[in-house]
Amino acid sequence: MEMSTLSWSHWFLALLGAFSLGFSKTGFPGLALVNVLIMAELFGAKESVGLILPLLIVCDVTVYPMFRRYAKWSQVWPILLPSCVGILVGYGVLSAMDNLMARRSIGWIILLMLGLQIVRTYQQAFLKRLPDSTWFRWVSGWVIGVSTMLANAAGPVYAIYALVHQMPKERFLGIGARCFLLINVIKLPFMTDLQIIHAHSLLLDLTLLPGIFAGIYLGKRLIDRIPQKAFECLLYLFSAVAGVRLLMT
Repeated sequence: MEMSTLSWSHWFLALLGAFSLGFSKTGFPGLALVNVLIMAELFGAKESVGLILPLLIVCDVTVYPMFRRYAKWSQVWPILLPSCVGILVGYGVLSAMDNLMARRSIGWIILLMLGLQIVRTYQQAFLKRLPDSTWFRWVSGWVIGVSTMLANAAGPVYAIYALVHQMPKERFLGIGARCFLLINVIKLPFMTDLQIIHAHSLLLDLTLLPGIFAGIYLGKRLIDRIPQKAFECLLYLFSAVAGVRLLMT
């Protein structure tokens, strides 16, 4: 969809998606799925992947100073290398996809991430008993790389990785801010090579920045006041319906 053809309702939805993305960076990683779904509906599945990436980098650069004191770069390296391998695999898969295949792939990834988010919420005791092993780090990193390359939707995988490592909330946010800043910058040349980041998409990203900053600003102030269970139940329902819609159309 071209900028000139966007109606006011489309602009509102796009800004809502950007707001959800900004808000997700302050402690609700599952909310980023809302942004993925909205952008895929409005702009096409494959094109939306390139559209979202610069917005993610703006989020990462903005959020990183807020949480940098809670983590160190040395804590990022164990997950970064397998994530880069996953990015290469995702790049090869994405380059072979048309828009319909990308749409269905994003639908499956959304449902997978939704399942992982539910497991993370209701099976924390089980997840904390999983071993912090080399194979677990490599599988987690590989899935992060593939899912972030195909759909910009790796937040729930990282959340499970953090649970296994029994990270407190502050360290979870601090390591995540560093890790995804690096991962998203690494993805830039691959997305540009696929021609899904270009001058037009970057111009559209500029118009959505107010939504990003509003989400980060309000999320930082409201995150401790929102009843998380009710919020997540609504998120699960919305994501399930929208994920199935991507598969069926």
